Amino acid sequence: MIKGLAITPPVIGRISIGRVVERNGKRLPEKDDQFTLTTQVQTREGWTLHPLDEQLRRASDGQKLRSIPVRMLFNDPDLNLRADYSLFDRTTGRPRCVGNGESCRRMGEGGVERLPCPGPDACTFAMGDCKAYARLNVLIGDGEDDAMGTFVLRTTSFNTIRTLAARLQYFSAVSGGRLSCMPLELKLRGKSTTLSHRTAIFYVDLVVRAGMTLEAAIKTAQERDEQRRAAGLDQDALDEAARQGFANGAFEDLAEDVPAVVEEFFPPEQSAAGQEVASPVITGLRGRLEGQMQRQVQA
Repeated sequence: MIKGLAITPPVIGRISIGRVVERNGKRLPEKDDQFTLTTQVQTREGWTLHPLDEQLRRASDGQKLRSIPVRMLFNDPDLNLRADYSLFDRTTGRPRCVGNGESCRRMGEGGVERLPCPGPDACTFAMGDCKAYARLNVLIGDGEDDAMGTFVLRTTSFNTIRTLAARLQYFSAVSGGRLSCMPLELKLRGKSTTLSHRTAIFYVDLVVRAGMTLEAAIKTAQERDEQRRAAGLDQDALDEAARQGFANGAFEDLAEDVPAVVEEFFPPEQSAAGQEVASPVITGLRGRLEGQMQRQVQA
């Protein structure tokens, strides 16, 4: 195994509740009130839709996609949802420091250093640019097409991170550690607060599938666990392999993931005239990546 490279779950698509739109020649993030499933292919018009997106919309009678049937790949909640405080370099977009409020891994001149992490509010190194950032990997449906091909949901929403972390821990506890066998669904919820000026903000929740009680979902998980064990599937070994893979690298995100991450972390800035302008991080980084792709094609 190559040292320094985090081995992460295979990703075959993305789950988002927003999109990046081009306005006046600038690419700007725009929030949405529904889920969108995309492939990992991005064009100038945006991310291309995954076939499952249309399939799920048909199943919901053409309504907005606000719930997605899912299963977890791992029994360990922390393997499915990795949440931390992250600081990205404003020039390159690469991670500079990743911590959990207790300790952090920080890129220095001599390599990666392990240091205490005071959290984003008290960190003098981050200067306010550190944010909570999480990645959730899920199987759509029961993983019929690809038993280990996941869709990834990236988020910086505290509401989403806190809700998903709690739900995963609770479902793991009540199912006797059979989290990967629980029939669940991602659900989009709305709320308004004083800080949102009474307008709705959306976050992602995790619940048992529609039409099922918690008790029925637990019974289904028990039956599925027995079937998988009888077939020779070793879930504990899978969890351990994933744990070692994550620990193999200092930072999880790869270079090709950087544009999507930066677009999430650096929203539009306000000009002196009060107009939205694209972050120079997004514009500059995207230009450099597109230039690299053009040179590779020409070669």
